[in-house]
Amino acid sequence: MNAPTGDLCAAPVIARVAAVECRLVQRPWAWAEGERERIDAHWAELASRNPALFDGRVLVLHSGGVEGDVFRASYLETGFSRFIAWRDFGFPDRTIRNAFAMAALRSSDGAYLLGVMGPHTANSGKVYFPAGTPDLSDVVGDAVDLSGSVARELEEETGLTAADVAFADDWSVVTHGQRIALMRLVQAREAAEPLRQRILAELSRQKDPELSDIRIVRGTGDLDEAAMPPFVCAYLRQALGEA
Repeated sequence: MNAPTGDLCAAPVIARVAAVECRLVQRPWAWAEGERERIDAHWAELASRNPALFDGRVLVLHSGGVEGDVFRASYLETGFSRFIAWRDFGFPDRTIRNAFAMAALRSSDGAYLLGVMGPHTANSGKVYFPAGTPDLSDVVGDAVDLSGSVARELEEETGLTAADVAFADDWSVVTHGQRIALMRLVQAREAAEPLRQRILAELSRQKDPELSDIRIVRGTGDLDEAAMPPFVCAYLRQALGEA
């Protein structure tokens, strides 16, 4: 099994896999327990600045990686406050990874559409494909259903459903330090500009939309490295190069 690198300074690494197989295998998170007071103080400060933050339950990866043409991994359940402190403190526990699924939305004319995170979110201003940290709603039995997570996040953030798009069978696993983005190509039936307008109209109807805008990326000149994380830019460079 090829475990993902923990080097935050390294360039993102991309692997193509045929399937993603993940499970919820609960175990204690020793770092979070040992840092409870510091974590709680950090969360109190964040919540004072952004009362919309919610300390729900999320899943983080504690073991696994790419094995042949399959990504296999095990997750544990923890609080969002623990997760966000681990991230903000610079990923001090390198045995844990943030492994999440993303809907790589592509229009019929070959452009990619990404969302700008809203000001009330924990990642305000960042530009991503529709995605979310896995949570208990993604658990079916003991399986973590990341295919279902892709479809759910796509619908929640853009209003698009399986009636509007086709989901690729394979995945791109983009590893950058402690982050693992599991990218699934989502092919839309509309061209980029009308698709963007459709999503914006959906956002205008939502009470608290996660996204504040939609960006269109047709070429590498459209990449915004200040707002787009390195794993997103790496995926887009490869995808646009293959187009």
